[in-house]
Amino acid sequence: MRESPDNYDAELLLRLYELRREEKLRRAREWMTGRFQADSVEDLARQFPLGSEENAFLRMTVSYWDMAASLVNHGLLKEDLFFENTAEFWVIWEKVRHLAPPLRETRKNPLLWKNLETLASRYEQWMAGRAPEALDAFRQRLKEARK
Repeated sequence: MRESPDNYDAELLLRLYELRREEKLRRAREWMTGRFQADSVEDLARQFPLGSEENAFLRMTVSYWDMAASLVNHGLLKEDLFFENTAEFWVIWEKVRHLAPPLRETRKNPLLWKNLETLASRYEQWMAGRAPEALDAFRQRLKEARK
């Protein structure tokens, strides 16, 4: 396996960034990071029913980051380079992690958001070795924003 990122990694990272700038995805990401809150699957279905713009925003944002996580998980993009350049995927995972187990069960899909979960777990380990208190502080800010 390659030790250092190369031009391919840089190009792929820049392409992912370019995709993030697409207007609808940008609005969806802004909504997810700033306003999305669902305490349960039932709450999710009630607040953001299929066909609603918010449901589309949720699916668009989570699937984007799950796809990006897949690229990193499969070694197509060096993990360190990805982690150094974004933490938004981790924020999204924090917002939906409690929804994953019941959704996996009801949809009979144990792989739902698995790439995102796997990468978020590795990011937490990565951050623990570099800035041990940062993620707890970030979780606290997310919790306070929910109030």
